[in-house]
Amino acid sequence: MGRGDGTGRIVSGEGADDTGTRILHVDMDAFYASVEVLDHPELRGKPVIVGAAEGRGVVSSATYEARRFGVRSAMPVSQALRLCPVAIVVPPHFDRYLVTSAHVMRLFRDVTPLVEPLSIDEAFLDVSGARRLWGSPGRIARMLRQRILEETGLTASIGVAATKHVAKMASTISKPDGLLIVAEPDTAAFLAARPVRALWGIGPKSAEALESRGIRTVADVLDTPRPVLDHALGAAMSDRIWHLARGIDAREVDTSRIEKSVGHEETFEEDISSPAILRAELRRLADRVGARLRAHDWEAATVSIKVRFSDFATISRSQTLPEPTAVGQRIGDAAQALLAAVDLRAPVRLVGVRAERLLPAGAAGAALWDDDAEWRRVEGALDDASARFGSGAVTRAALLGPRRAGGSLPSHPRAPTD
Repeated sequence: MGRGDGTGRIVSGEGADDTGTRILHVDMDAFYASVEVLDHPELRGKPVIVGAAEGRGVVSSATYEARRFGVRSAMPVSQALRLCPVAIVVPPHFDRYLVTSAHVMRLFRDVTPLVEPLSIDEAFLDVSGARRLWGSPGRIARMLRQRILEETGLTASIGVAATKHVAKMASTISKPDGLLIVAEPDTAAFLAARPVRALWGIGPKSAEALESRGIRTVADVLDTPRPVLDHALGAAMSDRIWHLARGIDAREVDTSRIEKSVGHEETFEEDISSPAILRAELRRLADRVGARLRAHDWEAATVSIKVRFSDFATISRSQTLPEPTAVGQRIGDAAQALLAAVDLRAPVRLVGVRAERLLPAGAAGAALWDDDAEWRRVEGALDDASARFGSGAVTRAALLGPRRAGGSLPSHPRAPTD
């Protein structure tokens, strides 16, 4: 199986058999890093890390040249630089990534209306109804990869299969810049050779539970009695893995799917003990969450916060709102109320705000009166200003300070005055 650094990739040749296939899984290659290289051609072919070089930032993305040194997403940048001292660190530009993602998703929908986005840079497509217009699934995948490259300058890897699970596995194996087609009659042989860790939904703990019993490949899963799987994984996970190992996956492409949550978090350059600064940071993060919700016409029914202390102990707290909202002020109020109930027993290394249980805007119905009407107008004006002048052009006075790389506001806002 292909590894995260692109070695060991497997791709299909021209004219590969696509009998019985209808699902495409399209995954952009090292998306954030690729966009940065696109905007800065002098970085092409070099190990590039997207993240904050100073302080305790983490890797958001890395080019394959950096990944071959062992650099991975979510790794501390300091650790990544120890692994790859020659890497070039660039700050993230999330607004640019969102615009590029929207362009890519439009290309998907030009091919078929049956598109299920999984994240900013990947989606499932059901092309069964597009064959008459565009050709077979394999031909559609090749055409789509070419259009993405021509219109965005970026590469995508695509898996083509009869089911979502196998298509996703195939795209992973073909990365970067690859296409792997698994014809329906070849599904069993394709799966049997894969390691159990490649099965969708098998995390590190589940993989260790299986491997400790000598179950290392999908072929081993097929040979293992159900009671052994039940004991290792629990009945629910065992049932799922039993079916996926046999290529059985009845899930359809869900065009109504939306993100389960939207969140932002911040790792401080120095641990913070001041509750006032923590409240200000939660307010800043809540404003960003609210802006993203409004941009996608979503509302959140639940707000949660994440607090990581200096000893790396991490807690989360959540609150269900009286009515769903996309108003940053309301989200920030809830986040600050949750923080007030937390025992700040040690300095804080990281805080985060997340909007959960998302609904389409207005899905909950209109209330008799709108307590947030004024804040909706204010935040609507902020959205307009950001669209015209860039993120952070207008903000709360309490958050003013030196700008950070990437155009976002500082991770050390001054404490609000009473």
